[in-house]
Amino acid sequence: MINSNLLALLEQNALLFDSSIHGLYHWQTVERNGLYLAKFTGADVKVVSYFAYFHDCMRENEHDDPKHGARGSQYAKEHKQLLDLTDEQLAMLCHACSGHTYGRQSACATVSTCWDADRLDLGRVGIVPDSRYLFSDEAKRIADEQDFEILISYEETI
Repeated sequence: MINSNLLALLEQNALLFDSSIHGLYHWQTVERNGLYLAKFTGADVKVVSYFAYFHDCMRENEHDDPKHGARGSQYAKEHKQLLDLTDEQLAMLCHACSGHTYGRQSACATVSTCWDADRLDLGRVGIVPDSRYLFSDEAKRIADEQDFEILISYEETI
């Protein structure tokens, strides 16, 4: 869903764009996960897609970087003219980015879907996703049943 101008900007500005841990491949995986989960949660798919690319785009390193989500949120605000979002959608995106690392609960289905989409990709760093830290029933099911194949097969349909 992301446009080529925005992707080029991210490639230019994201220090870890080519990283297998926090770069483009992870962002694409989070987008896939989020679009799959949105079928169950009713999340705003535009926000979910933009979240995937902005949530880690301003990381300064692969390890301890507690303010990276807030920087990603700020980066989205600075480039809002490239985003096809209303002010309300932008606010959801910024909340999702800012809170994705330490967020414990959100009443917003879209924000929760964003967080689940990211957390379901923890396997890339050797962490098995734990349903206690997930929000939607489908994300919890995937984690409990270790059914990550459903996400991989969904990728083939988008």
